[in-house]
Amino acid sequence: MISKDTREDRTTAQNDAHVADAGRENGSDNGRKDHEQWFVRLAVNLCRLVLGVVFVFSGYVKAIDPLGTQYKIQDYLAALGLQGIVPDVVTLGTSVVLSAIEFSLGIFVLFAIRRRLVSKLLLLLMGFMTVISVWVAMANPVSDCGCFGDAVVLTNMETLLKNIVLMACALVLWRWPMEMYRFISRSNQWIAINFTVLFIIVTSAYCLYKLPVFDFRPYHVGANILKGMEIPEGAAQPQFETTFVMEKNGERREFSLEDYPDSTWQFIDSKTVQTAKGYVPPIHDFSIQLAEGDDITDELLSRKGYLFLLISPHLSNASDTNFGDIDQIYEYAQQEKVPFYCLTASAEGEIAHWENITGAEYPFCKTDETTLKTIIRSNPGLLLLKDGTIIRKWSHNALPKSNELTAPLNELEIGQMADDSVTKTITQVVLLFFLPLLFLTLADRTWAWSRYVRRRTRLLNIRKAKDDEKEQ
Repeated sequence: MISKDTREDRTTAQNDAHVADAGRENGSDNGRKDHEQWFVRLAVNLCRLVLGVVFVFSGYVKAIDPLGTQYKIQDYLAALGLQGIVPDVVTLGTSVVLSAIEFSLGIFVLFAIRRRLVSKLLLLLMGFMTVISVWVAMANPVSDCGCFGDAVVLTNMETLLKNIVLMACALVLWRWPMEMYRFISRSNQWIAINFTVLFIIVTSAYCLYKLPVFDFRPYHVGANILKGMEIPEGAAQPQFETTFVMEKNGERREFSLEDYPDSTWQFIDSKTVQTAKGYVPPIHDFSIQLAEGDDITDELLSRKGYLFLLISPHLSNASDTNFGDIDQIYEYAQQEKVPFYCLTASAEGEIAHWENITGAEYPFCKTDETTLKTIIRSNPGLLLLKDGTIIRKWSHNALPKSNELTAPLNELEIGQMADDSVTKTITQVVLLFFLPLLFLTLADRTWAWSRYVRRRTRLLNIRKAKDDEKEQ
């Protein structure tokens, strides 16, 4: 049974193949309609480009940071009063599935795969997202929507405006889905569909097992933490406004500093609100405190040489499958006289339990939970700093082994700045995903064009034969 989409695809192809003949038969009567059709196709394919690029980018930056997306989902649940009710495995699964859907829909619309179905799904998803963004813009339950992860941070109002534009584009595609020019024939689209879904799921799994292939956070490799905490000279300062509540003869009024009343008024209360944020440095909430309460942040970050920092927001949730590797690294650090600290937001009971099950002997320090989650997407994760600059980051699944720790750090590869350039990573993504898709598209279009040429040649030969018969 031939589907409606297939019949319409064939009709579109036939119309394109015989456009010259149709023009000669109909004369100039359809000139205005052709102009309108051209304008519709232009609008549809521009909207398709906008939606495709945005969805691919949004889905990919979420996919490479599944834990970061999970944290944002948990922020939304907390705003709805559902914090702690939904299991972590559900929020993590939602993170992976959501990013896969966004990325896949973006690729599908760019290549005009399953045009009718994809245009409807895009409209449905954008309708849901627009409703969410209206709530976020009005109620302000989270500081940013997390639409583009940590790569691009938008205000809630900017998110709403962005979604309105995308919603309009989705409506255009829903109205004229068959006007999208198709790059891959319907018979070969299953290859692109399966390849796209497999690629983005594997990408999320890889980044979850190791670390995000792109690190958009302020604690990326190459970042100097102290410099990230600096406020440039002349930067805008935060502005505050204080209001005083005063009472006189049973009457209460509010005054500012400029119109503060005389002593006949009795002070009742004061309220201070921030009217302008001012400059906020990329790293503004990082601190290291000993159990006794002493702050050793500057002492550790200002020292020359290497420093190991084991990061665990909560030790009760940390994986203990590789604690042996952690202990070996700590023993190596002691041998090489390299400081080694564990930064955590855990309570004393959690720390004691971790020490019991792992035999940990390294010192523990207190750091803010959100900061620790931002530093590294692994629990636990390991950082290596040199002169206050992050030079290496490891997931607990990819820690250095004992056979790699056979000399002082300055003589080892792991003691040098990691070669994780953005250009190199982008090249790898292009080679692994976009190049195979491009080859598929070129092969498909070459075959379609050759088939069209053969059909056209056959029709011309038939017409020529008929003309020869008439002349005879």
